[in-house]
Amino acid sequence: RSSYSCCYFVLPCCFFDFHGKYSRRQSKKTQYREYLDFVAQVGFVCGFHVEEDCLRIPSTKRVCLIGKNRTYPPTECALIDKQITQYINNRQTCAVVTCDRRVGFNHKDHCDGVCKEAGSELPENETDTAGTIWMPGFQPREKVEQIRNCASLPRDFVDDVVLQVANLLLNAAPQKSCSNMHGGNRNTWNQGESLSLKEVAEHLNKETLKRLKSEYGGLQTLLKNNHQVFEVLNGRVHIRDWRKEKPSRKTKPEVKRRLSAEAFKTRLCWFFIHHPDGCSLPSESCPYAHGTEELR
Repeated sequence: RSSYSCCYFVLPCCFFDFHGKYSRRQSKKTQYREYLDFVAQVGFVCGFHVEEDCLRIPSTKRVCLIGKNRTYPPTECALIDKQITQYINNRQTCAVVTCDRRVGFNHKDHCDGVCKEAGSELPENETDTAGTIWMPGFQPREKVEQIRNCASLPRDFVDDVVLQVANLLLNAAPQKSCSNMHGGNRNTWNQGESLSLKEVAEHLNKETLKRLKSEYGGLQTLLKNNHQVFEVLNGRVHIRDWRKEKPSRKTKPEVKRRLSAEAFKTRLCWFFIHHPDGCSLPSESCPYAHGTEELR
């Protein structure tokens, strides 16, 4: 509907209609084939000669549909636009009342049947606005989709929240400690207490919480992103004890082992810098750098 000279390419994947999930109507076809036929039908109703092709990509959903040429002259644009508006409204009507439950009918019957069931005439107001308002109430996505998984938050803000939460857990139960047996010396390493996400949130200021609420998952996502420091299980936040981390059971191929070794110690150890007892692991066992001289 953008313009008469518009062409399109579409690679159908998830089964959706204009106003929700696509409802199957033909049991004699696979769901994928039926959906491809529906998308082709949309192109046909919009006045395109629809072509089908198969892409050479590693996916089970690799059939694409292409519309390069119109089936009508430019002088009939207004008429086709009304036809498109009616088609969209009819699909919405059927989606709401689930009126079309027939199976095994062909491509042409499907198109004609849907139009007849919902009525052949457009409401007066729809006729007047067919060329200007395509789908009243429809809100498209922004051209640039915002990243809201806490990954785009300023590093200093994230570091400040991580330090606040870690200190909160460490100070919640200062008497709680874990035995550390490295090099034959019995030391204690404070793992702190575990708190619920709600309890942690109650100790953060309003401005911080407001900023986190604009992200998907909020506080929980930020803590999970900082896997080195925290472990979030069943809604409770713990300080991660790297001595308890189980090594991977899978034997990696030589190439992957070499690559992982090359990537070793590319970040500083948070515990070495911030934890009052330092890191629970010795330098040679910790996957993070104990000081800038160990960074690769």
